[in-house]
Amino acid sequence: MGKVVLVTGAARQLGGRFVRRIQRDPGVDRVIAVDAVAPGHGLGDAEFVTADIRQPAIARVLAEHSVDTVVHLDVSAKAVGTGGRTTVKETNVIGTMQLLGACQKAPSVRRLVVKSSTNVYGSAPRDPAVFTETTPPKSLPSGGFAKDVVEVEGYVRGFARRRPDVAVCVLRFANILGPRADSPLADYLSLPVLPTVFGYDPRLQFVHEDDVVDVLGVASGEPGRGTLNSGTFNIAGDGVLLLSQCSRRLGRPTMPLLLPAVTWVGQALRTFAMTDFSPEQIRLLTHGRVVSTVQMRETLGFHPRFSTAETFAEFARSQGPGLLPPEAVGRAVDRLAARPFAGAGGDGPGITGAGDTEPAPSAR
Repeated sequence: MGKVVLVTGAARQLGGRFVRRIQRDPGVDRVIAVDAVAPGHGLGDAEFVTADIRQPAIARVLAEHSVDTVVHLDVSAKAVGTGGRTTVKETNVIGTMQLLGACQKAPSVRRLVVKSSTNVYGSAPRDPAVFTETTPPKSLPSGGFAKDVVEVEGYVRGFARRRPDVAVCVLRFANILGPRADSPLADYLSLPVLPTVFGYDPRLQFVHEDDVVDVLGVASGEPGRGTLNSGTFNIAGDGVLLLSQCSRRLGRPTMPLLLPAVTWVGQALRTFAMTDFSPEQIRLLTHGRVVSTVQMRETLGFHPRFSTAETFAEFARSQGPGLLPPEAVGRAVDRLAARPFAGAGGDGPGITGAGDTEPAPSAR
């Protein structure tokens, strides 16, 4: 008998792609796709079960199908459908608690894979240049999706102590982008003009949605891939991009604002439902975040097909032309960079990384 895999968050685009992908694994006998709402995409031969992971009924689903592998993808910064921030937090935190409680009582469960985020490290002015999986954050996130994933990982660690017989793998994804990306950062980058924090040019990392599906397959135990399928791993493409490089590759002008004004603009964008420009996203666009992927390569044995720059290029192509030709944006930024006030570091006034022809700093 092959594995029985349960996947949460099947109504999301990413969840649906993984459900279809894992069915091709010859070691998988059945796939149980779970979500509170019916998906708007096909799930292949998977059995879809309408179930809210915030409710105790998820335990019955695990027991009825003798599930041995759980892939928890219903941890997200955006709600499915019309749900708001409250629904997102309840699904992320309470849903994870209920799911882990059900897994703890299910003797058939032998593997747990959890989708997390590099948001657990936060974004602060005194952050290290590169975070490793063991680097503690300078300050714990005070709210939003970042706080959700901190709580989720705390519950997962508690579950791992109570069920040492279960192989637990936590994947901390950098910002996920691609032609079908659906995230607050993708919404921000889709704006015709990008509001930025004056004097800051943060370093950003991206992971392609195709690589996300691939690494989930490795973590859930596809044969012949990877050397270890348990532990906590940062997942990101090679290299980094500066926000100024991103804006010019999109052909979108930036609107540098003082930090209080950026906060006000973020509130306005949320009010008009244009994007969830949350305080944690403002911190990311101020201080940036870069993580090490050494453990992903050497321990998990996964090598992304797309670098950060290649991932962003795929996303940019899906967006179509911006308001300005990328070459014109680049020349304008270069002129600004030549002014006397330029050259200060990324933690103070000034513009950094203006020359898009120079290679972006790398992170491995």
